[in-house]
Formats: sequence, structure tokens, C-alpha cells
Amino acid sequence: MEPMDASISDTRNMETGKNQGNAAQVESLKSRVDDIFTKVDKLEQKVNEVEQFYLTASKKQLNVSKGSSIVKDKDKERHVASVKKQQQDASRREAAAAKRMQELMRQFGTILRQITQHKWAWPFMQPVDVEGLGLHDYYEVIEKPMDFSTIKNKMEAKDGAGYKNVREICADVRLVFKNAMKYNDERRDVHVMAKTLLGKFEEKWLQLLPKVAEEDKRQEEEEAEAQLDMHLAQEAAHAKMARDISNELFEIDMHLDDIREIIVQKCRKTSTEEKRKLGAALSRLSAEDLSKALEIVAQCNPSFQATAEEVHLDIDAQRESTLWRLKFFVKDALEIQGKSSASMGGNNTATTTNNNHPTTNNNNKRKKEICDAIAKTAKKKNKKLPLD
Repeated sequence: MEPMDASISDTRNMETGKNQGNAAQVESLKSRVDDIFTKVDKLEQKVNEVEQFYLTASKKQLNVSKGSSIVKDKDKERHVASVKKQQQDASRREAAAAKRMQELMRQFGTILRQITQHKWAWPFMQPVDVEGLGLHDYYEVIEKPMDFSTIKNKMEAKDGAGYKNVREICADVRLVFKNAMKYNDERRDVHVMAKTLLGKFEEKWLQLLPKVAEEDKRQEEEEAEAQLDMHLAQEAAHAKMARDISNELFEIDMHLDDIREIIVQKCRKTSTEEKRKLGAALSRLSAEDLSKALEIVAQCNPSFQATAEEVHLDIDAQRESTLWRLKFFVKDALEIQGKSSASMGGNNTATTTNNNHPTTNNNNKRKKEICDAIAKTAKKKNKKLPLD
């Protein structure tokens, strides 16, 4: 009895080891599935980002003229730098533009000194003493008071509150004189002084204006070029992201195929009787569900034409993974069909109407052809079996 007891013990140990091995493999599969879910969530975020970028880009492109589109197509041929490099280049351009603008402001400062040193400039050097002069209606007439001391302080400001462009200084200088001309009658001395100095200022401003216009044009062109370069860089980055997403999706599909094969290997083989029942169940599917079932076959068998006019489905020739997927799909589809039929409660009028519809007739005809093909294939298989 001792050898037999030892054999039984060994068998039990083998079964225990097998169960432990299966449990470990199940945990491993769960872990792989969890990893896939995590990757899919991240990919979904990336897809949304890429989709949002191209939606925004397409809207902007609608506002671009035909001429500028040609320029853009030519610019696409050049090397596209990274987004980070474009940001660095933009910072350098802004610094260079600010330096050039500072030079223009320095030249404008020379004009301003010439104007403020004129013998008639003294009334405009400080803010108007509204209370001291009894000008009670001054703020009702003048919306934005301005004077040369305010302009000078703003030109020298270092906290970012100063002028950014020489045209801003020009506008304030004009405002000084126009305020005086607006508040004072034409016959008043202050009006005449302001009008005279404004004329002198305009003459000197015209001498500097070509340089200012040239700088404006240069900044506008650089800004347009910078925006285009940044867009192309972002487009290239999102195109790369789209390619990476495609590659990652392919890898996920490969992992899913591996997991599916492992699971199928653990499942028992489909018996001949089960294949026969599966073929019969397929014939009970609706035309729409039957088409979906054929798509499942096509996914596993690229040579299978699910949408061909004549479909020949050989159940025995299908892979185990295909058969199991079909079994689960058919089971769920028939359950849904059963619930739908029960909820309708035998509405014969609606059924008759639907059956007379051209689309329904075509679907039913298609379904009949496919079911006949399945039955025909099964019949051929049975004829080949030897008789007892």
C-alpha cells in the first residue's frame, strides 16, 4: 500500500503545483491588462491633444489668404526646428528688437530736448496747476492730461511701466500740445505757443519717421515668420506624436493578441457538436449581427472577404481564438435579440411593415445567402465523413 499512497501523494502535489502555476499566470495576465489600460488612458490624452491642435490649426488656416498660403508652402520645405529652439529664437529676436527700439527712443530723446529747450516750452514742462489757476472745468474738457515731465519720467522708467515703442512717446508729445490748443482759445498765447511747437515737432518727427516705419515693418515680418516657424515646429511635434501613438497602438494590439492566444490555449478545444451549434446559432442572428460576426472572422483571417457577394464560411477551418470570440459574440447577440423580441410583445403590424421595407428585404436576402453557404459547407463536411 505504501507505493500507491506515495503515488496518490505525488499526484496531489502535482495538482497543487499546477493550480499555483495557473494562479500565478492569471495574476500575470491581470497585471498586463492593467498596464494596457494605463497606456490606453495616456494615449487617449495624447490623441485629444493632437486632435485639438489640428482642429485649431484648420480654423486658423481658413483665415489665411491664398498668397500667404503659397509662402507658407514654400517655407514648409525648409528645416523645421524644435518648439524649444523656436522659443529660444523668439527670445533672442525680442531682445534684439528691444535694443533697436531703445536706439530709436534715444534719437527721439534728442528731438524732445530740442523742443523742450525752446523759449515757448515752459508752460508744458509740468502738469497744469488746475487748482492754482482756478481751472475748475479743466478735467471736464481734457480727458487725459499730459506734460513733458510725465513723458520724461516714463521714458526713464525701469520697472516695465515705461514706453515700449517710440510711437507711444510721439502720441504723448502731440497730446501735450493738443490739450493746450483744445482748452485755450485760438487767440490765447498758450494756444499759439502750443500750435507753433507742435509744427516744429512734426517737422523733426518726419525726419525720424522712415527709421521708425522700417523698424515697424521689420518687427511685423519677424513676428509673422516667428509665428509660422512656431506653427511648423508644433505641427512637426504633433505629427511625431501621432506616429508614436500609432506605434504604441500597434504594440498594444500585439500584447492583446498574445494575451488572447494564452487564454485560448488554456481553453479546451471546441468540439464538433459545439461547432455545429455555433453554425446553427449564426443562422439565427439578425442581418446586422451576422455581418459583425463575419467581421470577427475577417479580423483573424485577412483573406476572408466578409463583404463579398458570395461568402463561404467553413467553421471547421477557423482558429480556436476565432471560434471562442464567435461563441461569446453570438451568445450576447442572441440574448439581446431575445430581450428585444420580448419587449415588443408581438407587435405584428410593425413587423409586417418592417419586413416590407426594401432595406429589410435586402438584409434578409443577404442573411439567407450567408446561412445557406454555412449550411452548404457543413453538409459537404458531413458527406466526407466515413459511414459506420
